[in-house]
Amino acid sequence: MSKLIFVYNANSGLFNSLTDTAHKLFSPETYSCNLCAITYGSFGMKKDWKEFLKSIDIPMEFLHRNELKKKYGISNIDLPAILFKEENEPKLWINSESIKLCKSIDDLIQLITNKL
Repeated sequence: MSKLIFVYNANSGLFNSLTDTAHKLFSPETYSCNLCAITYGSFGMKKDWKEFLKSIDIPMEFLHRNELKKKYGISNIDLPAILFKEENEPKLWINSESIKLCKSIDDLIQLITNKL
């Protein structure tokens, strides 16, 4: 595994970021990206998540839905998802359903740790 690719179920850009932040604050139960909801607060990446990512000795990339399509031509997977890149080919590693079952950073960390 040469790289982990975390893909959010949201589009990049300032307007989209502001809209997503408002959505998470005012209607978190209908927000479509559990990866974002768990790992980001109103003011950026949560400390526990940031510390966990630093502890992993694997290169990482973070993409939004539109960036995944632009960079890798992938648009036919349910998001959010975590991919791994092997021999320049991204492959699904942790699917959307597994991420949606996580209720906390600890759940997500455990899911990733069990797969490593």
